[in-house]
Amino acid sequence: MSLLGKKFNAPFAKPMAPFFFAGLIMMYGINSFGNTLMNTDEFKNDPRNPNFKSQKPAEKH
Repeated sequence: MSLLGKKFNAPFAKPMAPFFFAGLIMMYGINSFGNTLMNTDEFKNDPRNPNFKSQKPAEKH
């Protein structure tokens, strides 16, 4: 008796391939849209933005 039950020889990757590719396209599109929103004028100077470069005060000697 196997732990996972009876094994059925059914194809998995070939019928699911369009869904895998659609998922990759969606992830790429969402990532591109997020990067575009990060570079807008509204969020460019937000400290939560990973691309925000804080201006450090000049050192006093």
